[in-house]
Amino acid sequence: MTEKKATEVFSQWVLNGKDEGMEKNHSNAVNVMLDELVGSQTSQFSIIDAGCGNGWVVREIINHPLCSKAIGVDGSKEMIDKARSLDSRGTYFYSDLMDWSPKEKVNFVHSMEVLYYFRQPEKLVMHILDNWLIEGGTFIMGMDHYKENLNSHSWPTDLNTYMNLMSIKEWIKLFKDCGVSQIVSFQTNKSQNFPGTLILKGKKL
Repeated sequence: MTEKKATEVFSQWVLNGKDEGMEKNHSNAVNVMLDELVGSQTSQFSIIDAGCGNGWVVREIINHPLCSKAIGVDGSKEMIDKARSLDSRGTYFYSDLMDWSPKEKVNFVHSMEVLYYFRQPEKLVMHILDNWLIEGGTFIMGMDHYKENLNSHSWPTDLNTYMNLMSIKEWIKLFKDCGVSQIVSFQTNKSQNFPGTLILKGKKL
């Protein structure tokens, strides 16, 4: 069976209504991530959600009183079409993340369950640092597919798509090698059978 592109999988999820489950399954972790980004914010900020899906994170963060602009980018046309249909306040772009850059750089970049779909995720991290973030801007990402989460190891086979399986130490090293500064890593929403969503945060200096 030919391996599917991740964007094909996501597009099918929209058609099947499975995209709504992403919000339900990841909302707790994303709320932690957004609090890490803007919990102590005192000035206006702009943000990009990389791999925004149907735009649910953009729709949430744009309600923050200090959010001046919220942008969602995704490589699935069906996801972006749905995001646009649900939200007239956010700005959405249908594009491969590696091929897109904002007209103006932003304060924050958020990404949930995205980077491991890239065979060379370091290229995306560098692209975000070079072309998306202002100096001093913050990048935060979350993921459930990593080596320490044994239950996630079958996902590439289950979905018939490529996923880059790396350990927490390997992800931290990747961030360091890309020049990310002030790196913080932790796991949230742990349970008896789940080591938690891995969250990495760092700054562009």
